[in-house]
Amino acid sequence: MIYKVTLNNKIYEVEVEEGKAMLLDEYEAMAPAAPAPAAAPAAAAAPAVVQSGPSASVVAGNQIKAPLPGTVLSVKVSMGQQVKSGDVLMVVEAMKMENDIVAPADGTVKQILKDKGAVVATGDVLMVI
Repeated sequence: MIYKVTLNNKIYEVEVEEGKAMLLDEYEAMAPAAPAPAAAPAAAAAPAVVQSGPSASVVAGNQIKAPLPGTVLSVKVSMGQQVKSGDVLMVVEAMKMENDIVAPADGTVKQILKDKGAVVATGDVLMVI
């Protein structure tokens, strides 16, 4: 079988047969260009998943960013909650593995930008403490 695997903005075409794998091709991944009319409805639907909305600015503070792409399985804290360094803030699933997103320092949760079920990319701001 031939599989296409995307990793770090590169697409690898791999053929796998009976315990053997062979790289067939490697090329840069291109982001699909979204037409302007399609972008407006997507932005309107976003607030259902994102608590602070796509046009809302991120408040000042310690930004907690996604270390890897995945899906938010759960949010373990709420707005205004006090957290300590090492406390689990969120759980992000990537490649069928659950990854705890922990607080890097003590503080108060000021803003939660991604909710349960949100798909996140590497570097997306998840919350601010």
